[in-house]
This record gives sequence, structure tokens and C-alpha cells, in this order.
Amino acid sequence: MTGGTRTPALMLLGTGSDVGKSLLVAGLCRLFTRRGLTVRPFKPQNMSNNAAVTPDGGEIGRAQALQARACGVQPSRHMNPVLLKPQTDVGSQVVVQGEVLANATARDYFRLKKSLLPRVLDSFHTLSAGADLVLIEGAGSAAEVNLRASDIANMGFAEAADVPVVLVGDIDRGGVLAQVVGTHALLPEPERARIKGYLINKFRGDPSLFDPALDIVTDRTDWPSFGVVPWFNGARALPAEDAMALDQRAGPGHDGAPVTVAILRLSRVANFDDFDPLAAEPDVALTWVQPGEAVPGNADIVIIPGSKATLADLAFLRAQGWDVDIAAHLRRGGRVVGICAGYQMLGRMVRDPEGIEGPPGEAPGLGLLDVDTVMRGPKTLREAAGTEAGTGLSVAGYEMHMGVTEGPDRANPWLTLDGSGPDGAVSADGRVRGCYLHGLFGADAFRRRLLGLGEDDGALDYAAGVEAALDALADHLAASVDVDALACAAGISVSAAARPETATASTPEAG
Repeated sequence: MTGGTRTPALMLLGTGSDVGKSLLVAGLCRLFTRRGLTVRPFKPQNMSNNAAVTPDGGEIGRAQALQARACGVQPSRHMNPVLLKPQTDVGSQVVVQGEVLANATARDYFRLKKSLLPRVLDSFHTLSAGADLVLIEGAGSAAEVNLRASDIANMGFAEAADVPVVLVGDIDRGGVLAQVVGTHALLPEPERARIKGYLINKFRGDPSLFDPALDIVTDRTDWPSFGVVPWFNGARALPAEDAMALDQRAGPGHDGAPVTVAILRLSRVANFDDFDPLAAEPDVALTWVQPGEAVPGNADIVIIPGSKATLADLAFLRAQGWDVDIAAHLRRGGRVVGICAGYQMLGRMVRDPEGIEGPPGEAPGLGLLDVDTVMRGPKTLREAAGTEAGTGLSVAGYEMHMGVTEGPDRANPWLTLDGSGPDGAVSADGRVRGCYLHGLFGADAFRRRLLGLGEDDGALDYAAGVEAALDALADHLAASVDVDALACAAGISVSAAARPETATASTPEAG
């Protein structure tokens, strides 16, 4: 931003939740970056237990980290200044500009959030200062007029930052005409005028058959269509933001594969994209074990994932009978892996005396590792790299946890991390192991050895697959969206937006 002028920006607001805003922003980030623009993603407020660590020790929503990757830059705490991490049905941990501010009920946060708008705007202007274009993602619905007075995530932010808006409707769930026209009907005139047009997302079939519907929407709203985006099959190769995605990923993949992995669908599951590399592995049949289901008897490895509420999910695990299933799985010679909260649950005892993750309390763990965990601060947030103890295979990822875990099995660590030393623990027989490092399965050679698939033979380069999917998404949007019109709506000249595409933006820079 130079000469006192506003940095071009465009905000994508949905007609509801899960309409595909995150992927659209990621694809547009890659598309405009390939055209030579310096692009930054931004989401004023996110609600997700899938989070990423920023290089400066903050945390943001995983979707914004993916969007930063699409821009070829490192994630920044300013890309998602307010992150809500649900811990109960009515309460969340509130993270502001990368740091935990408080735990709040929904009602408490409703009173708090308007006071956060200055910090949200501060982050937006910080990002804007180094960008040619900021692509902004809203949250939920643009027409939540009952919440408008304290809104910082949708039209409240768009008005405060004076940015233009594109409305996104989801045809896959049905009723998209009513979604778009109903949004128009609910919004006051100044907010209608802020919307420069709309996109129809997740279309299956022949888009030309939808042309009469576009005429109806434009006739009722005076909003032009920026395009009809076909269903993008490559989305499965990219990290999902919301645990609702696990409902679509629940069944086994790669039937007949030599290794079966079962992951427990905890009630407060967190950072479940840890396991995307396992799902992508052609030699793995992966299934998410849903509440009420038994752990499959043919599983080779059972994984207990991360959670935002360790004690609550430990009780949830027992209520499903999964503790009994895990014991039977081990008797059959199976293996068990715990990541972060899952690692804590594998121990003898979990204590939360200060009520950091919920009501104060303690509970026996599964007793599969000779370690104990006490929840206490400060929260550990850092990127990390190292090796697997014993094999020396490289791993990399991030730590994001409360609590300290100690005990005799820590003398047999799973990993050795640069700068911090041993991490995790392995049982004496080697069949139970856990650690705090998220993202470690993205290391191809380490992953295949853990799965018993031998040395890495290049069958799957997970990181390259994510980059290829981002490029394919950008191509997908370029073929279905009026990119020049979007650029004009954002305040970019068509000539600048129409530069020939450059090489893929796959090398992160400081940002």
C-alpha cells in the first residue's frame, strides 16, 4: 500500500457455512500469485480446532495456513487474528493475534467480540501494507442479521475495512437460488451495494443448464454472476478446515490395501489433517471410527488423534467402548499410536487441576505408556523438526499443546527434536507409541517405515501432491470464473491481473 491508497482487496462471503469459501480463496490465492501479484489471505474470525503454528509462535486456522502456502509465503498470525477453538458445546478458547486471550462461553464471546474489531483491523492493515491484493474469507452466512450488531467476521468487517464483497452459494446442498436471493432480501441496501456479484460453487453436470437460473438471480438482485464453479474432485488432496469433512472421509479408502489404519473420531478432535498423508498413501486403507462403532478387528494400527479437551475426550473414548477395543487390538498383535492429546490419553493419569481445558479434574489414562500428564501453561506453540529415535529418519511439523508429560517410558522416546531433545514415548514391546509432534506423517520415508511398507520408493510425495492440487484448483477456477471481473471488483486493473502466469508459488517466504 503506497501513496495513501487502499490495497486492493476482495472478501468472499457465503450464503451459509461450508459453501467452499476456504478452497475458493486458496485457489484464487494461487491463481493471482501465479500472475505475478503479491497476495495475502485473511480471515477476521475463524472457528476451528484445526490450527497451524506460525513462525513467530502464534496460531491461526489451518485453512489460512493452506492459503498462505498457495501464495508461496509463510503463515502469519495476522492472517487470522481471531481464532475460536471449541472446547465444549457452548464454550471456546479465544485466540487473538496468535495468543490465547481467554476461555469464553458463546454468550460471553458475543459480548466480547466487538471489542476485538480494532485488533482485527490492525492485522488486516499490517497484511495489506505488503500486498498487491488481499483475499478475505468470511465465516458462516453473510445474512446473519440477528448477529449483525457485533459482527466482526462478515459484513461488520467488510464495512469497517471498506472492502468489496463477492457472495458464494453452494448448489450441491440444494436451494441455491433461494440462498442468494434470500441473502439479498435480508440485507439492508448499503450492504447489498457492497456485494459486487456472486459465484455458484460445487456444480455437478452441464453448467450451461444453469444459465436461466443465473438470469433469475441477477434479475432479482441486480448482482452479476462471476461464474459457476464445477465440483472440484481434487479437494480431497488438500487439508480440510472443519471436522464436518470427516463425515465425508469416514469410510475406508484404498480397499484391499496391505495396511489398515483406524482413527478414533473424538468429540473434540483437533488437527485431524495430521492424517491426510495416511489417507493419500495408496497402500493404506484408512477409516475414521465413528461414535457408536467398534474399532475394526482387521486394523493394523489404531490412532488416537489430538483433542481440544483431553479429559472430556478420554471419557468419551471410554463411553464408546474404545478402550476395550484397543485392549483387544493389542492382544491380537496390533499397534497403537497417540498424537498430542492422544499421547496424553495413553499414559497412566491425566490431571487438569486448574481447569485449563474444562472443569478441574483428573482421570486414569489407558495405562499403555508409563507416563503421566499434568495440564499447565504456558502453551507450547512452535514449529519443530528432528529425527525418529533409532532409525534417524527425518520428521517435521509443529507442537501445539498444553500440559507436561513425564514418566519412565520417556526414557525411550519416539522422536528427537532439534533444540528441545526427546519427544514422546514408546512402550517396552514397541507396539504403543505417542508424541506431541503434529504433522509428522508428512515425512514420506518415516511414514512408510512406520506403516511397515519398507523404504520410501517415491510412491507418494505428499508435499508435491498438495502443491499439484493447489495448481489444479487454480486452473479449475481460471476455467470457470471471470477472473478479470473479480480483479476489477477488487480494485485491480485488468492489465495487472492478466499478466502471464509465472512459475508455481511453492517456496514460502517470510510473510
